Amino acid sequence: MPEPGLSPLQSSLPAAAGHSDPGWILGGPSGLGTTSLSLAPRPETPEPPAPEAPVEGRPIPGLYFHPVPEPDPVRVDEVSRRIKSWALDEVQLYPDDWEGEFDGFSVGRYMVACHPDAPSIEHLMVATRLMVAENAVDDCYCEDHGGSPIGLGGRLLLAHTALDPLHTTGEYQPAWAESLRADAPRRAYRSAMDYFVRQSTPSQADRFRHDMARLHLGYLAEAAWSETDHVPEVWEYLAMRQFNNFRPCPTITDTVGGYELPADLHARPAMQRVLALAGNATTIVNDLYSYTKELASPGKHLNLPVVIAEREGVSDKEGYLKAVEVHNDLMRDFEAAAADLAAACPVPTVLRFLRGVAVWVDGNHYWHQTNTYRYSLPDFW
Repeated sequence: MPEPGLSPLQSSLPAAAGHSDPGWILGGPSGLGTTSLSLAPRPETPEPPAPEAPVEGRPIPGLYFHPVPEPDPVRVDEVSRRIKSWALDEVQLYPDDWEGEFDGFSVGRYMVACHPDAPSIEHLMVATRLMVAENAVDDCYCEDHGGSPIGLGGRLLLAHTALDPLHTTGEYQPAWAESLRADAPRRAYRSAMDYFVRQSTPSQADRFRHDMARLHLGYLAEAAWSETDHVPEVWEYLAMRQFNNFRPCPTITDTVGGYELPADLHARPAMQRVLALAGNATTIVNDLYSYTKELASPGKHLNLPVVIAEREGVSDKEGYLKAVEVHNDLMRDFEAAAADLAAACPVPTVLRFLRGVAVWVDGNHYWHQTNTYRYSLPDFW
């Protein structure tokens, strides 16, 4: 019979050696967000339970999500302090006039919400540095701060060598090494990856490099459409978003949690489906919450509501509401796939990893909903 306060999945796993407290369970995190972590199929109704603590921001009406309580403020403050010091002092990531925007990103709150089982602040910092570095590449190479589709492939290739080092001749190695200091995104990638490699196993680092290559491929597809003024079909857009998405973030959930999902288990097609669906659902959350922000920016910015409205000949409101439905379908598919895999492969590290990914999905929504500095909802209701 399950112990009080634990989900059936948690109580089915043994306590870790040296931990007599039944609340410390090898099978996954406890506390923040774990009320939404059952891997059993979810009910069809999108009505979520009330969160344990009030949060800022209005959730999107009709969106299927699971509320989480406020992240630990002590951890949030410490991660926020350390990441700003890293960005300013170690990698000189942004000029003084970007400070307000950096603070408004609230990355400390984001990462603490997404990784409640991180055993230390330094484990949280591994994820936080990578998140900030990825955002810098997106902004400076692709979008808000001087980004352009023109020449993007060359810039991304050189940035990727900060993650996946170049192995060349002695004559040319110094020039490549110097290039990693050439601009802020490359400095950030190199530094964040150096920290990650020290915390991760070789298999985890290789997994992350693979997912970052996927991300960069997605950037290039979106850039190509921008250069040719092409509005993709909805299915084409969703294909691009499977690559240009948040997948590199939940894929490191075991590294941040201080354990390893073995490579053969991570590579299973069923696990790859879970990760793809998690990345797809969380990225559509970004499309929905950033909709008004993107409409206010120069040029035409592709997101799922815009593509649906144009390709299916419906109003902006109808396109947005249809995108909410797409998100909800992806979320339910993700949860069903995770439940199926948990039943088929009830290995403790698999169960813990699945639960960590589910927490990341919930934490990602929490950050988007509560980040009123960056996001506001359209007037469609």
